[in-house]
Amino acid sequence: MATQTAAQHELAELIVTSLNLESVQPADIDPEAPLFGGELGLDSIDALEIALAVSKRYGFQLKSDNPDNRTIFTSLRTLSDHIEQHRAAA
Repeated sequence: MATQTAAQHELAELIVTSLNLESVQPADIDPEAPLFGGELGLDSIDALEIALAVSKRYGFQLKSDNPDNRTIFTSLRTLSDHIEQHRAAA
């Protein structure tokens, strides 16, 4: 498993808290592992919850009609990278 950066760990904590993933520790989320269809068992409703939590925490919206969403939500790393890019621009 790859090591989480500080930004990835912060995001992992947000995901675990916002989705009430009681059996998952934020540090146990592999930054390279798929967020959906993988070990976490997340689905499209969870994606909406994550988008809402990201909006509240980081001050910008992940739009549901963004054609890049599949790429953005691929893994903890890709979502964290996207947030860092847009957080700086906001």
